[in-house]
Amino acid sequence: MSSDNVVPPEGSRPSLPPPRLDPRPMQVKNPIVALFLSFLIPGIGQGYNGQAAKAFVFFLSFAASLYAVIQIDPLPYAFLLPFIYFYGLVDAYRSAELLNARAQGGLPSLDEEPQESPAWGATLVLLGLVFLASNLGWLNIYSLHRFWPIILIVFGVLFMRKSLQGSRGSGDGRAD
Repeated sequence: MSSDNVVPPEGSRPSLPPPRLDPRPMQVKNPIVALFLSFLIPGIGQGYNGQAAKAFVFFLSFAASLYAVIQIDPLPYAFLLPFIYFYGLVDAYRSAELLNARAQGGLPSLDEEPQESPAWGATLVLLGLVFLASNLGWLNIYSLHRFWPIILIVFGVLFMRKSLQGSRGSGDGRAD
């Protein structure tokens, strides 16, 4: 008679493994690693977080700003370099924390920003079109450097519009 067909008695089944005793929460992505990688090369921390489009945009933005400082004019493009660099550091760290909070069930998915927004892809397309037009001789990037404040104006208008829409939508009907 073979022992393979023998069923152990009811009370002798193996118990479940003990619960995890480590008080530290489980991390999907380490925010310090994401921060360090973005410190080395802009965009690499976003790549570590699995946000490829963001990584591409941060890296290409940094490279384009560096190109503009060297080839076009140091001012105002030199101001973009630290902004892109430090914003990339903060974004990599914050994104890793958001990914960890989502993995632990701490944040509802509706309140989070999407992993990869279509705006990142649109930014890459726009940058590619500008550089292609420059390479084909259809656009002289150097002649556009006088119009850089238009970018600030456009972003300022977008931020104000978003803020005003948010304040209108958050009203609870009470008179102040």
